Amino acid sequence: MADNISNGGSGGGFGNPSSGGSSGTSGGGRLGGNQSFAGNPQASTQASQTSAASFAINSQVSLGDLVMQDVQADASPIVPAGAYDYGSGKVFTAFTIEDVVEGNTQRVTRGLWSGKLGELTSFWTSSYQSNTQKQYYHEIYNGDPTVSTNEAQFSIAYGHYAGSGSSNDGSNEDSPSNAMYSQFQQVLLPSNQTRFKFGDVTQDDVYVVTINRARIKDKLDPGNWEMVLSGSAGETIRLIDNSGDVNQLGNSNKNKYNVVSGSLSNGIESEDVVYGEVYPQFGIIVLSAALLDSEGSLGTIRTSNTDAQNHNKLFSAISGAAAANSLNGFQARSEEEVKSTFFFVRAKNGEYNYSNNPSYVTGSNGKLQQQTFIGDPKAYITSVGMYNNDNELLAIAKLSKPLLKSFSNEILIKVKLDF
Repeated sequence: MADNISNGGSGGGFGNPSSGGSSGTSGGGRLGGNQSFAGNPQASTQASQTSAASFAINSQVSLGDLVMQDVQADASPIVPAGAYDYGSGKVFTAFTIEDVVEGNTQRVTRGLWSGKLGELTSFWTSSYQSNTQKQYYHEIYNGDPTVSTNEAQFSIAYGHYAGSGSSNDGSNEDSPSNAMYSQFQQVLLPSNQTRFKFGDVTQDDVYVVTINRARIKDKLDPGNWEMVLSGSAGETIRLIDNSGDVNQLGNSNKNKYNVVSGSLSNGIESEDVVYGEVYPQFGIIVLSAALLDSEGSLGTIRTSNTDAQNHNKLFSAISGAAAANSLNGFQARSEEEVKSTFFFVRAKNGEYNYSNNPSYVTGSNGKLQQQTFIGDPKAYITSVGMYNNDNELLAIAKLSKPLLKSFSNEILIKVKLDF
């Protein structure tokens, strides 16, 4: 990988060698606008500047000598490789091992819902779903779905292993509840397990909350979510997981945890009753329909070949709790591992002191526009381009302000790349 320093303002990488790197004694390059040389500079076709080039290659040239030669020839100086280090004219610099440092992996947690909010208190079903889709699940938004700024947050589904609580409309296909149960069973359970089992109790039917993939990043943050349900008889159930990671230790790496009663503020209330399981990597919470009926009077209907819309019952329990008390919203956070790499971009005193900006020069011979730049060019570095070995631009690092570059200073820029 290589870096390319882009200069703006009054200057930037001017006089770039055709090889794209430092000038060499046997290679060609370009310095000073349109003046060029290749191999031995004495073979230059610019007769008016041959004396300057010959003088430079046969003796140790000072900056004053170059300025004098330029004034006498009334042209921008041609500096052969190996003479005075008037500027390398680089357009890029390849990174070395010392320039690239692998950083640590950081665990980043943030509010899960749109806008990085940690709590969702407004719940809307979508009118964009067809009636067929609504037989399987409800898509829940953070506001009116007809408003473009509102987004889908999670979905709610009901599944029954035998297909009860839904209708197959007289077809030979699986009923919606059976299809949903089978789908989540295949995704979440081992191949030799066909039924959900919470604690020691096999579950004939379940409610499933699936958080939108765009919300969870790497995974749902264990120990940092809380769902509040309101029952039809006035009950309030607060559910969390038993990972015990409420202090953000980041040591909860299991594939699943039990869902138990409790709150983020007070911790686990009891682990004796297991309401379901949460699968952080999938962002899926599976709840026992039987327990929600007995503890929260959800009223699940299990009649065969009946479109009971049971998933709407869980939606009502979630939205009803938040409507009754704004403190009863759905709280959750996402978790993401961010890897950082640091690139140290070095512009030495003899590098990147010119600009390719047409306003930097004047005339067909490429004379410097600013006479004060003769012998003392200046440039302003504004950004750093990151290229691969095929000269393809991968990233651009923008500086907060332009940095003045000249022969009298060197610049070190630290670029942090997170992915």
